[in-house]
Amino acid sequence: MPENIIERFEVKELKILDEKGNADAAILPNLSDNDLKKIFELFILSRQFDQRALQLHAEGRLGTYASILGQEASQIGSAYALEKTDWVFPSFREMGVYITLGYPIWMLFQYWTGDERGMKTPDDLSIFPVSVPVGTHMIHAVGAAFAAKIKGHKTASVAYFGDGGSSKGDFHESLNIAGVYKLPVVFICQNNQWAISLPREKQTAAKTIAQKAYSYGFEGIQVDGNDVFAVYKATKDALEKARAGKGPTLIECFTYRMADHTTADDASRYRSKEDVEKWKDKDPLLRLKLYMEKKGIWKEQYENDVKKKVIEFVDGEIKKEEAAGLPDKKDIISFTYKELSQRQIKELKLWQE
Repeated sequence: MPENIIERFEVKELKILDEKGNADAAILPNLSDNDLKKIFELFILSRQFDQRALQLHAEGRLGTYASILGQEASQIGSAYALEKTDWVFPSFREMGVYITLGYPIWMLFQYWTGDERGMKTPDDLSIFPVSVPVGTHMIHAVGAAFAAKIKGHKTASVAYFGDGGSSKGDFHESLNIAGVYKLPVVFICQNNQWAISLPREKQTAAKTIAQKAYSYGFEGIQVDGNDVFAVYKATKDALEKARAGKGPTLIECFTYRMADHTTADDASRYRSKEDVEKWKDKDPLLRLKLYMEKKGIWKEQYENDVKKKVIEFVDGEIKKEEAAGLPDKKDIISFTYKELSQRQIKELKLWQE
């Protein structure tokens, strides 16, 4: 008997804004000039935060830090599409997401000093703490989406992770459950080409990460992760689909990690200067600037004014973090359980003597 084709699938690639600042008007998302300025200013703020974090680490005032340089469009574009009610589950490289959602900058610095008080999420935000273990938070995002579906809430859950995270069992378990139960969750993979020193081609034999969604019964799409418009549109469409009860989406943001994996890494040991230089021409901030210039809403003086305000603001946030002081040592055990054990009570008394 002849073989039958059970199913075919195709992976779409979304690009709207090219490296020279030209946009495809037919699919350009509806963003006002004011929106464009907000997004541009979020880029400047995120980069200044990133630069100051690296400087503070070099001065011994900050712990190990994971730079977001080059990945701002993937983070800001997606976060800008979120509603306040959507649940957000970041990994350890989503400072641009936190900043876009309005997380206090001084608290982000506080976290990177090693002070967990920095991850005490403000009541008006629905973003979870940084997840350092790779991939484990994806399951939490699925759980939140499952709860939203059971309760009938018109909200979505979003999980951020890297290409390395797609190799974890947590990734496959999460996508499987999300697909089976048609959950309102959006998986955003920032494929920055490197899982520390392991290149993407050694992560998977699949042509794209996006196509893995089809194994679990839902749509996957690859977007130009350095194109803030493409990321915004793909995320907005996926969120609307999720909230409407039409199930999950996997978005692969094809981008590049311009800096080291973290400040504990030296990327020059495993990747070439030529590769990094090639990606500099794809800078997400540069192409946005070129687009805004063509529209007449970017001028050099405007950028200079923004940078001046941002520098003053970020430096003020650093001072605010440093003025917060050190945590009380009793907090090491005070919040381990709902109620303190007898042993913990004895330890606290000894500390107080």
